[in-house]
Amino acid sequence: MSRILIVEDNEDLAFGIRNNLEIEGYEVRTAATGNGGLQQAGDFRPDLIILDLRLPKMDGFEVLETLRRRGDRVAVLILTARGEEVDKVRGLRLGADDYVTKPFGLMELLARVEALLRRAGASLASRESGARETLRVGPIEICPDSRTVRRNGRYIDLAPKEFDLLVELVRRDGAVASRIELMKNVWGHASVVMSRTVDTHILELRRKLERDPSQPELILTVRKAGYRICQDRRHP
Repeated sequence: MSRILIVEDNEDLAFGIRNNLEIEGYEVRTAATGNGGLQQAGDFRPDLIILDLRLPKMDGFEVLETLRRRGDRVAVLILTARGEEVDKVRGLRLGADDYVTKPFGLMELLARVEALLRRAGASLASRESGARETLRVGPIEICPDSRTVRRNGRYIDLAPKEFDLLVELVRRDGAVASRIELMKNVWGHASVVMSRTVDTHILELRRKLERDPSQPELILTVRKAGYRICQDRRHP
């Protein structure tokens, strides 16, 4: 049974989410504060955290940053207010795996939860199998087993979904991936509305990996089609 922690100060909303998740068979706990969420994350060891960003005192950004700083790679689904694009971007940069915009539909939330738990389980199974694999493209070296990335030998810190997106593109060996394909394969669901999620992560990958993010040479845009990785081994 997967364990889910809800960190949400709105009691009615937290109760509604918990009730529906428990109906689906998940083991669920709640916390109404950031500090309480961090305590529960350590004690409960959830497989997924549903985290509201607008918490009093210690907000969701601080909770997320603290989790990642202490090495906790638990999947995190953030809840953001409608129209707060800057919150979504900041949350993703701090290491969130996905987001849902309030108000949201129950079916959407459950689909996101299922997708994140499925990917988290696949990642764990891969690590436990003892498989070793190294992916290389130009100056980039990727180790899926340890989820590490280096450029010219220098370690690059990527958020979980940034890493998954990069691996998905590299494994296509230069073939074009549409936004819908990337949403399905990396996030576990396909939605035209959510295609901006892909674009946001691509921008972050370019910022971290490209020599000049404004003129990308590694992660290329294919007009009206999607994205692809440049497989030119001479890439600087």
